[in-house]
Amino acid sequence: MHISDGIINTPVCIAANVAALGLVYLTGRKATAEEIPQMGMTGAALFVASLIHFPVAGTSIHLGLFGIAGIILGKRSFPVVFAALLFQSLIFQHGGLLTLGVNAINMGAGAYAAWMIWRIAVIPESIRSIMAGLTGILVPALLMVIEFRITGYGTAIALLLLVYLLAALIEGGITLSAVLFLRKVKPEILDG
Repeated sequence: MHISDGIINTPVCIAANVAALGLVYLTGRKATAEEIPQMGMTGAALFVASLIHFPVAGTSIHLGLFGIAGIILGKRSFPVVFAALLFQSLIFQHGGLLTLGVNAINMGAGAYAAWMIWRIAVIPESIRSIMAGLTGILVPALLMVIEFRITGYGTAIALLLLVYLLAALIEGGITLSAVLFLRKVKPEILDG
């Protein structure tokens, strides 16, 4: 799901980097001392999850955990996603530094959408969990397909959504499992 440098044109990448840095500031400022450990642990989980790859249809996919990040951190998920992507780019060359803003906005939008779904209290918690996990992957995948399409990669790029649908189903199950676990051992994390 990481877009590498050289795919999206440079002016768009620069604008996305500026926007992403602004979002990091807006969503990360005034973080409380209680939120920092959750942000750090969630960031570590996002970072590690991306290292586990599954071969699918001639490519590979990996977990993102953007749904659970949105559930746990809410709006604070964006700076965490940004930091995890920065370190992935620097250490493992996932994505690139020029496309860091584009990738952060895509994946941060998935976490934010998951948070918005999580806040709909009339939906049962188990359904919200699955929906948050699905959305956490499908929103970034859809944004990536739109960006590739605008860049001129043709209509076949939309087939990537099918690959990411499998990842989204896996993420839905993982998010549900994480929520059920947290509800038993540390419910205040889910209610924050």
